[in-house]
Amino acid sequence: MKHFNQIEYACLTDVGVRRSNNQDNLAVQLAGDEEQWQERGHLFLVADGMGAHAVGEKASEQAVGVIPHTYQKHALHGPVTALRRAFVEANASIHACGHQNREFEGMGTTSTALLLRPEGAWVGHVGDSRAYRIRNGVIEQLSYDHSLVWEYARLQQIDPDEVQDIPSNVIHRCLGPEPVVQVDVEGPHPVQPGDVYLLCSDGLSGQVTNSEIGAVASTLEPTEACRFLVDLANLRGGPDNITVIIVRVTNGPDRNGPTQPIPAVRRRALPLPWWVALLVVGTLLAGGASWMQSTQVAGAGFVFFLAALAIPAGLVGLFLRIWEERNRLPLDSEDLPSPRIHRRASCQIERPLVEQVGQALTTLRQRADEKHWEPDWDRYEQHRVAAEELLQKSDLPGAFREYCRAIIPLTQSLRRQDLKEEAAQPVWNKK
Repeated sequence: MKHFNQIEYACLTDVGVRRSNNQDNLAVQLAGDEEQWQERGHLFLVADGMGAHAVGEKASEQAVGVIPHTYQKHALHGPVTALRRAFVEANASIHACGHQNREFEGMGTTSTALLLRPEGAWVGHVGDSRAYRIRNGVIEQLSYDHSLVWEYARLQQIDPDEVQDIPSNVIHRCLGPEPVVQVDVEGPHPVQPGDVYLLCSDGLSGQVTNSEIGAVASTLEPTEACRFLVDLANLRGGPDNITVIIVRVTNGPDRNGPTQPIPAVRRRALPLPWWVALLVVGTLLAGGASWMQSTQVAGAGFVFFLAALAIPAGLVGLFLRIWEERNRLPLDSEDLPSPRIHRRASCQIERPLVEQVGQALTTLRQRADEKHWEPDWDRYEQHRVAAEELLQKSDLPGAFREYCRAIIPLTQSLRRQDLKEEAAQPVWNKK
């Protein structure tokens, strides 16, 4: 990514069907201009809290508050240092809260951050909330699940989906329970226009396969994709809170060909640092005072006095700047991990998937008639007809997209009903 305005994003969190309160939280912190983009980038964060009653909610709320704030403070030290410090401070804050209050004992949260910067994408991660990249019909998991299932799969050198008889919801690393936590930070992953990045809690990844996540996120617009994925997880039982953030990298200023000039408001020259200005002014004052003294113009002593104030102050600023630069950790000197892809799956739109979502649409339509739902039938019919026309033309991605869009008004109506009864009869089985 070259520019700060090359993304589209959407986010959504939902309590699910079986839970009474939402212990998930999310945060989005965007660079507002090119200067902030170069220094800090865009930060996206998902946290999934754990603990009885509202304890987990409090832990995840602390994580999405502390991590972005702390990252901002340390961003100039580089992404690895800044992300690690942010996660470590969040862990310390959550641990202290749980240690000091019996009601919050054992509180914890997963947390996964996506950081987009000019040099690429970084992932900071603790727990089993996930980060994905979707590109050219392939979905890649950029985060490693800190769970018993994944550890067993690693030892046995098998795919985590092949593991049996081990609970899938047991994690061995999260923020809060222990005073010290190990944080995974990986990157930079190269970023290309057209890439789609997705963060989610296990309320989504536990109910929807990687291939389905990739197909939906790469086909629908981010806002539609978030809504559809949450509804699909709920239709499959919604046993947990569901949170998803989708970020699509666009061509930005390059959309219509060569890079366009940055608008004047962003192209203006940056102001001189204060210490540079003081040195320049002090030097000019000293020169002026010398000229005044040589020509016997009154006031030379006062001008010398001003120069004597400005120049030392500017030198102090210069030395502070040198000290800051020496203590800043440059990108290439950090302990850079090699960015890894932990799992890949195809998310190409193929005919069986299109037929599956078409059948799900038919089933939902039958239930809507039986239960007397009141969806936007015009919107439903418009997208259903478009899907069938595209399917006849063998435009599988287009047909899949329109079938999904036809389902959305039905699930929108369903959300006004009692989801629990419908979720017990899934309309689109996980494969």
